Parts: sequence; structure tokens; C-alpha cells
Amino acid sequence: MNVETKPKTQPKTAVKTGADILIDSLIEQKVDTIFGYPGGAVLPIYDALYRSDGDFEHILTRHEQGAIHAAEGYARVSGRPGVVLATSGPGATNLITGIADAMMDSLPLVIITGQVATSVTGTDAFQEADVMGITTPITKHNYQVQSSYDIPRIIKEAFHIASTGRPGPVVVDIPKDISANPCLKVDESDFHLPGYQPTIKPNPLQIKKLTEALKKSKKPLILTGAGVIHGKASDLLLDIVEAYELPVTSTLLGLGAFPGDHKLFLGMAGMHGTYTSNMAISECDLLINIGARFDDRLTGNLEHFATNATVAHIDIDPAEIGKNVTTHIPIVSDSRAALEELKKQVNEKPDHGAWMTQLKENKASYPLWYNNPSEDMIPQWLIKSLHDATNGDAIVTTDVGQHQMWTAQYYAFAQPNKWVTSGGLGTMGFGFPAAIGAQLAAPEEPVVAVVGDGGFQMTLQELSVLQERGLPVKIIIVNNGALGMVRQWQEAFYDKRYSESIVSVQPDFVKLAESYNIRGMKFETQKQFNDNIKEIMDYNGPVLLDCRVLQQENVYPMVPPGKGIHEMIGVKP
Repeated sequence: MNVETKPKTQPKTAVKTGADILIDSLIEQKVDTIFGYPGGAVLPIYDALYRSDGDFEHILTRHEQGAIHAAEGYARVSGRPGVVLATSGPGATNLITGIADAMMDSLPLVIITGQVATSVTGTDAFQEADVMGITTPITKHNYQVQSSYDIPRIIKEAFHIASTGRPGPVVVDIPKDISANPCLKVDESDFHLPGYQPTIKPNPLQIKKLTEALKKSKKPLILTGAGVIHGKASDLLLDIVEAYELPVTSTLLGLGAFPGDHKLFLGMAGMHGTYTSNMAISECDLLINIGARFDDRLTGNLEHFATNATVAHIDIDPAEIGKNVTTHIPIVSDSRAALEELKKQVNEKPDHGAWMTQLKENKASYPLWYNNPSEDMIPQWLIKSLHDATNGDAIVTTDVGQHQMWTAQYYAFAQPNKWVTSGGLGTMGFGFPAAIGAQLAAPEEPVVAVVGDGGFQMTLQELSVLQERGLPVKIIIVNNGALGMVRQWQEAFYDKRYSESIVSVQPDFVKLAESYNIRGMKFETQKQFNDNIKEIMDYNGPVLLDCRVLQQENVYPMVPPGKGIHEMIGVKP
């Protein structure tokens, strides 16, 4: 028997509860979408949601991990905080991976968790977990609400902290009695956070130092990170780069900050970066890092990283400057504000013609490569063909692994906010639910989830959301019957001892899709893909493609562990 979802007459409350105040506060923050999963400790909040009568949309994911990854995709594409609601205990702990992922990748989230009633807090009550203790290391800030009076102020602060400075996740833990009980008075004052005053504008003297270094440079190089995208500075970056003919490389998360098809773009840098980019970092005399954190996948062995360069680092988070790489020109600032000041001050093009000629020759001599001897599905070819079929305009999400690196290499992202991936934490299962959030953030945009057969099986239950909402997400499973990057490392560094990396038993993904009333197709040849992809992308509904690719393909170039980024293997066939 179906349960009626809404009675004809909804219950009214004479006095608002803490949960009602929470809903009012979310409305004030212009929240339009919440991703969540109900449970005992948040039933008062869900009841208030019910009574709010459609002020915003709640997306019921089928697992809390799906909810938070969807919120990450929403935040990455929209630039607004993703909002998550989960119950106490296992509901909250199921969010931990996504919270850590958002913290590493600087994504603004506001996570609301239920908690057991204050009368039993600390007694190991049913579904109690120390959410504050668990999340303190992986959040920008967290709160446990002690009084419904404080809810409006706390929610204002949470959204402000999550979305300003370096973005990040904020947790608000609400005991059940506080959300359930009547609230007679609330704090309607504005908030004041004297200890949280992020530096937004650069020191002009530091920009002047950068300007002087740029004038003298013979081998300048710009490195873009996600901070350029968070700062909405891509247009300014393009203006400066074109005016002064500066070569550009990117981190994994910075892809799209500068057009990937531009003649001055050298490709991604780092462990699976291009030869041209990695050698440019190794040989440049001025490295201008804008909004990247110099993580180990970018730098390789730090002893060999940019040893000839004066390093300038623009970052809104002062903790990142000088943390891993010695910085000669530190600039604490929002990326847009720093580039605005730089554009005002720069007035002389550096004398770097020989450098540009060298980089152009490297690009021509050492392009990305793959063997394509037959009609078999080659993963690199698959990503390049997807780019061509979508004109490079799709929002693309991925998990982590080989398919992620091939997408970064062969899908030339020309615009910001089109690339949604798990960078710092490297989370399998991220890509598909993130695509759901991305599609909700940009309903008119084509969204493609490029996932591995391993990662997809970690969150495939969210197919129910596609079925329920009719979201036209296209899922491309790069199916090599293996945990591809694990297999590649075992081949290269463990003498081909493939311990638990070959997946011999899989579901029938096409039948799986059809069981959710979603269109499913299996492709094993290039011709099958070419003959169908345009019609699939034009189809106004979700589609799952099981693309069977060669298991033995590896991601190249590659920087082996412990090596400098100039010591790549697989540079040429």
C-alpha cells in the first residue's frame, strides 16, 4: 500500500520549534537544495521540512555518502555551499569520507547532523557518536548547538565560514530535544567573528615584487590551482596571460581555470602531467603559483622541484604559503584581488622569446600518446572521443584512478566549473553522486560521470535518485575489469603481483541500469561508441554506458615514487 506523502491539511504549530527556526535560517541563507537521509535524531527537522511546504528541495539519496558527494558536486559547480542533513551516530559517521574530501579540496559545505538528546549525551545512548571529536580534524569549523536561541546566529556563521576565505566544510550538530522543543526567543542579531578575518586583498608591495620579478624573468611560468576558480578569476588570468604571453600549467583541480585548448597552455603538471609542463617547472626561473597548495602529487621529490625558480605564491590561506615549497614572494590574497592588482602594475612584457620557442618545441616533440592499433576500445581514445562528441562543453565528474587521469589528460577543459573530481583525498565512489549534485546545480548543462567499474560499485545505489528525479546524467563506466591504478602500480613496482586488483566477477551493468528503469548499453568497439554517442548525449534522460576497455592500458607519462617530476617514465611510446 502506498503511503500518502502529504495530507490535505498540514499540522500547524502555534510556537515554532528549534527545527522550525533551523528551516527559517536555511531559507534566509537562500538554500534551494538539501541532500539528506532521515533518522530518529533528525525527525523533528524532517517534520519541519514537511511543514515548510516546498521552500526548498530535499534530495533523498540512498546512502549518506551519496548525499555528501552530491553536495560536493553541487558546491563545485554552483560555487554556493552544499547542504547536507543526516541523523546521529551512523548517519553522521557515514558522512566522514565526504567531509574529509571537501576539506582537502576546499569545497564549501554546511553539514547538519542530528544528535541524541542533551539528557543522555555522553551515556553511549542509542545512535550516539562524538561528532564534534570526530569532525574537528576534518572541518573548517564545527558547532554543537546548546540552545535553540543560538540557531539563527550559528547558521549565519556556518555559511559565512564555509564560503569565505578558503572554502571548506562546517558541521552543525543539533541534539534532538533542541530541535524538537518550542523556541520562545531567538538571537536575531548579526554575528561577529573577531578571530576569523581572512585576508582578501594583497599587500601592494608584494605585488610590486612580483611585477619586478616578472620583468626580469627569462623563463616565467604560471601554475594555476583551484583557487583561481574559487576566486572567479579565470577571466583576469586569461587577460594577463595573453597580454604578456605567459605559459600556463595547472594542477589537477585547477583544470579549467585557464582554457585547456589555448596555445599557451602546456597541460597538467605533476605525477601524470605532460612532459612539457613538468620540464617547464623544472627549468623555469620564475614560478607563479596561483591558488594551489604544492601537494606531493604535483611536486614529486621536493629536492628536485623548481630548483632554478624564484617562487611566488598567491593563496588566500597563509598556512599553505611556504608549507611545502620555499616561497620567495608570498602573497596572501583572494586570487581575483591579487590578479586585479597585478594587472594594474604589470606594464612591461618579459624578454622570454627563447623560452617560448623551447616550450613550443617540447609540446611538438613530446605530446601525450597512446597506441590505437585496432577497433578495440582504448580508454584514452574513449575520453578524447567524449570530448569531441560534447564539444568540450560538458560538466565531467570522476572518481579517482586511471580513468580520472585519462580524463584530466584528454578532456581539454576550456571553462571553469566544468571539472568535478576528488583531488586531495582521492575518493572512490565520488564521481557518480557528484554528478547528481552537479546536474541539480546546472540543470540545463550536459553532465557526464566518467567512473571506474570499481568506484561506481561503491555508490551505485544512487541510481535510484536518477530514476526518481529523471536527471539526464550520462554515466560512462571505463570498465577494465580491474582496480586500474592499483593494477598499474603492482605491474610497475610489485613485479606484476596483482594482489586483489583484478575484478573477475561484476554485475551486468546494463541489466542493473534497466532494473532502475534507466537506459543501459554496452560498448566494446570504437564503432559502437561513435555510432551512438551523439544520440545518447542528445537523449533527455539518464543513460548508463558500460564501455569495455583494454585492461592492460596504463597512464603515461608517470613520475615514479621518490623521483623528481623531471624523471618521468613513459614519455614516448
